[in-house]
Amino acid sequence: MSLALVAIVFGLALLVWSADRFVEGAAAVARNFGVPPLLIGMVIVGFGTSAPEMMVSALAAAQGDSGLALGNAYGSNIANIALILGLTALMSPILVNSQVLKSELPILALVTGFAAWQAWDGEVGRFDAVGLMALFAGLMGWTVWVGLRRKREPMGKQMAQELDAHEMPVGRAVLWLTVGLLTLLASSQLLVWGAVELAKGLGVSDLIIGLTVVAVGTSLPELASSLMAARKGQHDIALGNVLGSNLFNTLMVVGIAAAIHPIAVVPEVLTRDIPVMALLTGSLFVLGFSLRRARRITRLEGGLLLVSYVAYMVLLVHAVLNP
Repeated sequence: MSLALVAIVFGLALLVWSADRFVEGAAAVARNFGVPPLLIGMVIVGFGTSAPEMMVSALAAAQGDSGLALGNAYGSNIANIALILGLTALMSPILVNSQVLKSELPILALVTGFAAWQAWDGEVGRFDAVGLMALFAGLMGWTVWVGLRRKREPMGKQMAQELDAHEMPVGRAVLWLTVGLLTLLASSQLLVWGAVELAKGLGVSDLIIGLTVVAVGTSLPELASSLMAARKGQHDIALGNVLGSNLFNTLMVVGIAAAIHPIAVVPEVLTRDIPVMALLTGSLFVLGFSLRRARRITRLEGGLLLVSYVAYMVLLVHAVLNP
């Protein structure tokens, strides 16, 4: 079991490093080919920060570890809201003022409901996977179209500043893109192996390992980018990372995994994990939505989100100790 822990720690470290290199290289390649900054931010950076979840769940599904695949996706969603937004708000209260981000809240709630409906029969099959990925493609196309029509969209301006500050020649960008992708694959395989072995050693389900260790680990890129954005006062990017990542996890991560191998949904996911995910998603309306003025997610509210995450971890520990 000690070897499994080493594999998880080493795999997570490589996973975070490779995801960062992959995003950096892909963004620089796109910029060199004239792709608009807003498009780079929405598509490339958005995909890149969720690449760890996608790779890990896809490999887990290919090996028949469906609990790990689903736990990683849903556990990351819970961690993104309760842990990452909580820590980010504690560091710097998050101002919610972008119309694009506000419009994503109802979409995320509907998508969460759609995912719950699909899982209700106890399986996310290949037909379900097609529906999830098609919905994501439609939402992505709509988001990009709306964003490109907004000449003064803050996210595009912030992305352009980031790209200018880290300008990179094409050759080096392609190198980082390639190294990042290959290392991402290798580290994901290492992490999946370690997680499965740890689950066997502890005598718990791979779902629990996916909801906890793996979910937190694969969410580290979102944590790093959200904290960095908060420090710079780029609140739209900090909140956008979480909303975009949750949409990607729910639709594409689960969709790709289920397309590779149908995912069995155990009763605990329907009675515990999906309701927690839905409740946290609903809480974003209270924390971040205001009809009259710009709204802040305060430090107190960030603390409450962190408390809710700790409570969820306690719930999982209780489930392990009292099967």
